[in-house]
Amino acid sequence: MALAHALAALVPAAADGIVREVIIVDAGSEDGTVMVADAAGCRIVRGTGVLGEDLAAGAAVARSEWLLFLSPNVMLEPGWQREVQEFMDRTAMAGAGTQRAAAFRHARASFGFRARLAEFGAILRSRLFAAPYAEEGLLISARLYREIGGHRALPGMVEVELARRIGRGRLVFLRARAVLRGDAAARPGFARGLRNTACLTLFVLRVPAGVIGRIAA
Repeated sequence: MALAHALAALVPAAADGIVREVIIVDAGSEDGTVMVADAAGCRIVRGTGVLGEDLAAGAAVARSEWLLFLSPNVMLEPGWQREVQEFMDRTAMAGAGTQRAAAFRHARASFGFRARLAEFGAILRSRLFAAPYAEEGLLISARLYREIGGHRALPGMVEVELARRIGRGRLVFLRARAVLRGDAAARPGFARGLRNTACLTLFVLRVPAGVIGRIAA
């Protein structure tokens, strides 16, 4: 199961004291997600199936000073917790308080040219537009998350809409990779890819998120 692999990558960080709680938001899945989460000692929150609402619900019950949002379809590569700790330490030393956020570098478990091209495209998109998608994760201080209003209940583009409010100047891209499972990286097809590109272009042009969401849906 995807969730089991995602949770396995968090074990070293839990041992180091970086990860102190894991919250799983489940919207009525029937693939054993709740059973795996319960066995791993995670806190389970019942979701609605609306991504923005579910992410906000998970954040609302978190008790940590930093929040790490991850898709169950990705697995953080070994050693990621050291870079995250360095990022949080440098943020504190720089006098930035908790006014920073970070995303991981996108990678794919699949072999071949197509996967490498997809990785390059995702990295280029993130750097140019400061718009990481869910597969790249998001590390953000709970204080900053609350100040900017958290995730919103939108029909689409939830992650990039939040990135807009975080702002390029407060968003850092880490070297550590978030690796997307091969079966979760199915090609969206030409029409869907064109639609995604159009939505991102509108995002850069600062078109209202509600309008973008209707196109992305």
